[in-house]
Amino acid sequence: MKKIGFLSFGHWTPSPQSQTRSAADTLLQSIDLAVAAEELGADGAYFRVHHFARQLASPFPLLAAIGARTSRIEIGTGVIDMRYENPLYMVEDAGAADLIAGGRLQLGISRGSPEQVVDGWRHFGYAPAEGETEADMARRHTEVLLELLRGEGFAQPNPRPMFPNPPGLLRLEPHSEGLRERIWWGAASNGTARWAAGLGMNLMSSTLKEDESGQPFHVQQAEQIRAFRAAWAEAGHRREPRVSVSRSIFPLVSDEDRAYFGGRPDDDQIGVIDDMRAIFGRSYAAEPDRLVEQLRGDEGIAEADTLLLTVPNQLGVDYNAHVLEAILTQVAPALGWR
Repeated sequence: MKKIGFLSFGHWTPSPQSQTRSAADTLLQSIDLAVAAEELGADGAYFRVHHFARQLASPFPLLAAIGARTSRIEIGTGVIDMRYENPLYMVEDAGAADLIAGGRLQLGISRGSPEQVVDGWRHFGYAPAEGETEADMARRHTEVLLELLRGEGFAQPNPRPMFPNPPGLLRLEPHSEGLRERIWWGAASNGTARWAAGLGMNLMSSTLKEDESGQPFHVQQAEQIRAFRAAWAEAGHRREPRVSVSRSIFPLVSDEDRAYFGGRPDDDQIGVIDDMRAIFGRSYAAEPDRLVEQLRGDEGIAEADTLLLTVPNQLGVDYNAHVLEAILTQVAPALGWR
């Protein structure tokens, strides 16, 4: 059995071909798609975060709104760029959203990817300390976040407070018990996967990673997951970690599906991101029977407990619900995922 959810980048553009022509369209349709996914039996609704772009950017109001409209589905991010985050404010926002959702929040975070502007995090008031890189800064923010999520007091109370305080040092509120164990790190390399395991974060592996061996993407991803699990065991954590992978998967069951996704290239691609040689995983688009056979050979999916399906959100709620339903009913059962 696997948990199966969707991952949306939340694109919008004022084009007549797009179903999401404004930020409001994207936000409201994201809520509607999460509701539809829950009704279809999917397990998760996840959203990418990009700043200075016509995409989803501020996740916590959206996550809270979805939490209030749903009752079962996991709600998360894939991923929040920690270069831009104040970890103290983030703890408060995340705690509130998690309490509204009844403990269903699954927060994917990372050091970030190339953004729309140069050093965008500087506009948010953040800069690496002397001797730090921007990646170091993201990891520092992350370590502060993880410590604060433990819920232990650290702030000296005012001797003359406006309202009575509980005894001892004060923590940030609202605190949501258990959220610390539902933080995921989006790792692009085997090394950062091992680092995440050491800190007790779950692993989120996307459709690209550093090309470390020249092997096919799914093989390298499986190796990354095994490295993560080995580091987790070595760290001695008491709970079992979770691992998600992302894929673009489209069952071709209608003429509309074939028009949109028939004939898509099905090979891995190589590129360069931030001076890193990266390998991008293939998309899957085929008739359900053929799709099942192709997916059986995907070692990355086989190693993971959670599969996030990237959705073309600009095609609208109804079409994306159709894609999810086709996967859940015509592909997942044949693979033993359901």
